[in-house]
Amino acid sequence: MAHIVIMGAGIGGMPAAYEMHEKLDKTHKVTVISNSENFNFMPSNPWLGVKWRERDQIDFPIRPYLERKGISFISCGVKRVHPDNNQLELNDGQMVSYDYLVIATGPKLAFDEVEGLGPHGGHTHSVCHVDHAMKSHDEWENFCSNPGPIVIGAVQGASCYGPAYEFAFIMETDLRRRKIRNKVPMTFVTAEPYIGHLGLGGVGDSKGILESGMRDKHIKWICNAKVTKVEAGKMYVTEHDDTGAEIKKHELPFNYSMMLPAFKGIDAVFGIEGLVQARGFVIVDKHQRNPKYKNIFAVGVCVAIPPVEPTPIPVGTPKTGYMIESMVTATVYNIHAELTGGTPDKEATWNAICLADFGDSGVAFVAIPQIPPRNVNWFSEGKWVHLAKIAFEKYFIRKMKKGTSEPFYESSILKMMGIEKLK
Repeated sequence: MAHIVIMGAGIGGMPAAYEMHEKLDKTHKVTVISNSENFNFMPSNPWLGVKWRERDQIDFPIRPYLERKGISFISCGVKRVHPDNNQLELNDGQMVSYDYLVIATGPKLAFDEVEGLGPHGGHTHSVCHVDHAMKSHDEWENFCSNPGPIVIGAVQGASCYGPAYEFAFIMETDLRRRKIRNKVPMTFVTAEPYIGHLGLGGVGDSKGILESGMRDKHIKWICNAKVTKVEAGKMYVTEHDDTGAEIKKHELPFNYSMMLPAFKGIDAVFGIEGLVQARGFVIVDKHQRNPKYKNIFAVGVCVAIPPVEPTPIPVGTPKTGYMIESMVTATVYNIHAELTGGTPDKEATWNAICLADFGDSGVAFVAIPQIPPRNVNWFSEGKWVHLAKIAFEKYFIRKMKKGTSEPFYESSILKMMGIEKLK
């Protein structure tokens, strides 16, 4: 009997647990370890931030759904991974041994890399965690009662830009519905070299469509931007040219700000030579497997992926929902192959597919492969994306509660496009 431990119970960890349980012989044991008792559907956090959702609509207890499937669950979190001993040291001092480890924790949010950044001890909001989105949720009415400038975007080193664009347009839509949009100047600040870069070198006409959308909604922007400091009600931003040379310093007043931070690896793995790189992201080969510790796999945002291209200000590479599901499926196949005497040769299709809601419209893009030149380079907009994002939310939450393992993107979006799913 093998013990497979999955660190993390989010968008990657929960599907990994269900797929692993379904694929493996029941003589093997699957355990999920998380630092929370609850699952949060993170793509809905921007809606939560403006009170379009309540927490219990996108956040629910994990334990009953996993245990109903015969999957063990521990919710005290991992303090440190000890890969040489095949053990995890938990926050309560308990040691858990594993035969295979799947790291699916997501990142550590590096608010501390910019003075004054972040919702706890800083002056900006975040939608990267449900607790952060709830802080915005609880304060949004106060802002709307006393409206003023908004500064929103992503700081240097960030590697997830979609939620920043989503939240900008969602807030803009909410303010229009409240008939106070005219009282709220909005500025989008981003490390990207241009609007619509998305950490992917652009996708289709993402630059033209997103710039047009921002002009239409009267949202100003600053690109190649480095946030140097945030004070209460004021953000200090240095703008650079395409060579990286400083061209202008901005002092931006705000009554409300949401800035996505840079990501890094979690403390439990940070600094483990051979397991992670300098930023703490897990090193994996094309089979999602760590080259040094061959019984450790990783999926999702915690995986080390180099930037798509050099940029004047550091810009990370995003990991979208389809990419994560593909990583999960490949990992499950490869562990199953090892346990049954086969060859662990399945590769994830690291393609980018995304639905981004803009309040009353939205954009969708497909980049196959993620790094240019591409076979598919498609970007579109319309109200249908808003409706599709709502449908995806309901589908995914239902899937996590039901405990099914069928990948949404592979079974639906890719099939519609005539793209073969991972076998």
